[in-house]
Amino acid sequence: MGAYILRRLLLIIPTLLGIMIINFTLVQFVPGGPVEQIIAQLQGHGDVTEGFAGGSDAGGPTTPTGGDDQSVGSRGLPPEFIAQLEKEFGFDKPPLQRFLDMMWRYMRLDFGESYFRSIGVIDLVIEKMPVSITLGLWSTLIAYIVSIPLGIRKAVKDGSAFDTWTSGAIIVAYAIPGFLFAILLLVLFAGGSFWQVFPLRGLTSDNWDELSAWGRVADYFWHITLPVVASTISAFATLTLLTKNSFLDEIKKHYVITARAKGLSEGRVLYGHVFRNAMLIVIAGFPAVFIGVFFGGSLIIETIFSLDGLGRLGFEAAVARDYPVMFGTLFIFGLIGLIVGLLSDLMYVLVDPRIDFERREG
Repeated sequence: MGAYILRRLLLIIPTLLGIMIINFTLVQFVPGGPVEQIIAQLQGHGDVTEGFAGGSDAGGPTTPTGGDDQSVGSRGLPPEFIAQLEKEFGFDKPPLQRFLDMMWRYMRLDFGESYFRSIGVIDLVIEKMPVSITLGLWSTLIAYIVSIPLGIRKAVKDGSAFDTWTSGAIIVAYAIPGFLFAILLLVLFAGGSFWQVFPLRGLTSDNWDELSAWGRVADYFWHITLPVVASTISAFATLTLLTKNSFLDEIKKHYVITARAKGLSEGRVLYGHVFRNAMLIVIAGFPAVFIGVFFGGSLIIETIFSLDGLGRLGFEAAVARDYPVMFGTLFIFGLIGLIVGLLSDLMYVLVDPRIDFERREG
């Protein structure tokens, strides 16, 4: 098993490199880089240089704008100023050199600093991480806690009225877009037109610092209820039906018939024999579910519920062409995704020790 883990770890390097090469190449053909963004802002709004030149909110490289920013923006930017901008952003170098320099910094875990904010990429990610962890972790946990028992029950009651109406319910829930369901929750339970049960925005209340320990826990769950429900609703269908079909396939096998013939109880057959084999495919889907909830639906959910997480961070970085944030987060989360994929294989072995990846590859 050690050799297999080593091979998978070594495979992460070319895979991650390929991801970075493809995205870096695509960005070269996208018009409107950070220099163009600054030039457009300067020509349209003379006072935006404050944020770029080290204002309290944005920060970034100091630009030699001279004295009057408004006069510079109105009469056109001199070539020397544009050349200085390109040098400070590093665009005076050819793309290949910029890519190699970037990857060398990433190998040393140096992800640089945001172009437009006086904060490092790692610090920025850590600042936004709690929101995305909240959505991803709780949504995945709730989906598994509900879907696995429900899927097992549906497999046992296959073809019954319970199986029919639960299948209809989860398919309808799957068909509802997450953002539409989130808006519905806001209208119904966040003071839209009906009940003011949950807060409208944010992850904590304004008086968070004044609350007791139990008060903070209650306040935290009070705020995350609607976003977590909205981001979890579509995951129930996939996991439930996957669990049901997996159990149905195992129940029809001969070893289950033999176990029942020996007089074992139905619970012992299901959870002592079928469960281990049927759960393999469900466990294999865990990384996709977690990563999908963690990154995929976070942007819309965070926007609707006014949560400042990684989804909004990535979107704003793409719009502003903040390349250090774009590529830094791509590298970090690409690496996390590949490692989670390896962990799912190790979970295979943990659930069923009969699986031997080294022998299969040999």
